[in-house]
Amino acid sequence: MKADDIQVGGDHYKKMGMQPWDVMESVLTHTEFVGFLKGNVIKYSLRNGCKQNSTDDVEKAMHYAAKLKEVQGEINND
Repeated sequence: MKADDIQVGGDHYKKMGMQPWDVMESVLTHTEFVGFLKGNVIKYSLRNGCKQNSTDDVEKAMHYAAKLKEVQGEINND
């Protein structure tokens, strides 16, 4: 399963014609996009535990990390 097949905390992104990170990838350089993904891993990791009874932030951090791994793997396999 690819990161694009997963949605944490609802299905609002899957209902869109284009995933927001696909938009980001199309307008940013590869290096900028990797930075965007890394920044979201950091953001959601730091937010973990700030909301009561929620594990969404850990799952979101892992989701962005999975996308980062895919994006970096694509470049390394070219």
